[in-house]
Amino acid sequence: MGREAIYLTRQGYEKLREQLEYLKTVRRREIIEELNEAIAHGDLSENAEYDAAKEAQAQNEMRIAELEKKLTGARIIDDENIPIDELRIGATVRLKDLGSGEELQYTLVAEVEADFSQGKISISSPVGKGLLGHKENDIVEIKVPAGILRYKILKISR
Repeated sequence: MGREAIYLTRQGYEKLREQLEYLKTVRRREIIEELNEAIAHGDLSENAEYDAAKEAQAQNEMRIAELEKKLTGARIIDDENIPIDELRIGATVRLKDLGSGEELQYTLVAEVEADFSQGKISISSPVGKGLLGHKENDIVEIKVPAGILRYKILKISR
């Protein structure tokens, strides 16, 4: 079975790569120091510090493996091959909420890059899925658990 490609912006790819590097170098060293300190306390059978450090080590190694898998399967989005007048991954969209009149701005990204506090929404989220493929001036209705959202697409940019 083939791996599913993960589409990332250049910025998202670099962020994951930096995270991986941190976990492999800095965090691994910190955990080894914690383990050595716990071992120095003696009896490992009832040593909570040792158990906690071993758990941290296991979690760190799982996260490293997860990031390596994502980066191996990553495809960096090349804006040159993506239509600029259509909402696709990597596009920034300015919307008008037809219910409240409020204007919103989102960037459509892969799930691993999503960060609502930065206005980055996943293309696999209900809103992200609902926006994909639409163009400026389209009226979009998106079903979400709270009801139906109605947006007018004001501007698409890259």
